[in-house]
Amino acid sequence: MIELAYIARPLIGAIIGYITNDIAIRMLFRPRTAKYIFGVKLPFTPGLIPKEKSRIAASIGNAISKNLMNSEVLEKTLLSEEMIAKIKAGIEGFVSTQKRNDESVGTFLRHYLSDREVDNIVENITSNLSTQIHSALSSAQLGSKIAGIVVDHVIEKVKAGMSGLKVFGMFGGGDSLVKTIASPLESLLAKNIDEMLSNHSKEIVGTLIDDQISHFMTVPMRSLFDGKERQIAQVGQTIISLYRALITEQLPKILDTINISKIVESRINEMDVKESEKLILEVMNKELKAIVWLGALLGFLMGCVNLLF
Repeated sequence: MIELAYIARPLIGAIIGYITNDIAIRMLFRPRTAKYIFGVKLPFTPGLIPKEKSRIAASIGNAISKNLMNSEVLEKTLLSEEMIAKIKAGIEGFVSTQKRNDESVGTFLRHYLSDREVDNIVENITSNLSTQIHSALSSAQLGSKIAGIVVDHVIEKVKAGMSGLKVFGMFGGGDSLVKTIASPLESLLAKNIDEMLSNHSKEIVGTLIDDQISHFMTVPMRSLFDGKERQIAQVGQTIISLYRALITEQLPKILDTINISKIVESRINEMDVKESEKLILEVMNKELKAIVWLGALLGFLMGCVNLLF
């Protein structure tokens, strides 16, 4: 009987330690709702995690935003040599692929955009460029400039043709006579050119731009890259520089805008307790089992110590 006591006490201690730790872990999640007997709420119901879900969600959100997803950590990661190397490799891979790509620019764009989106882009580019060029032409007083050039050219031709005539010499070379005749013609010509540009330049420019864009959409992708290694390298460096500037200057603003803390908190609050329990057990199943067995070990040791007294 004495030998059985030596075995029973440590064994009972181990069983008690195992069961109590297992129950304690289960009570973190269960019961999932409050339980009542005769209208009186039972203590420890609901479990700790269901009861403190909102507070835990806020704490996790703050911890992640301040320690794991803050501006310094993300900037260090996004601007690391490894990340920059991946971006460069991505650019080089894209260029290498397009150098062998025989499909047209239009076909390439339609891999990523719908026909309607491509048409809208072309229409917007044509409209914006034609409007800007029309505005520039209308406000640049081109009529006066063109008319002046035309009239000066005509005067030179007239003077050259009439230089041998005696009547031309009677007017001191005829400069004043020619200018007197040419002045109203220049004003009339300028007015007509300005009216033409004001009324028709947008349509003319729009047609030219549309034709050029339509032609560009039929160009093979490889032709945009063949023999342009220097320009491609410059574009690659520009992309890297823009990426660095975006991360350095805009990342804090982006993080403030998206508010990672609130996103994490909202996502946790949206999860039901069963889903939360499954997630935590998937992540910490090994550690939680270790706690249970640690309870058994401590119970066994306490049983052994109890034999000494």
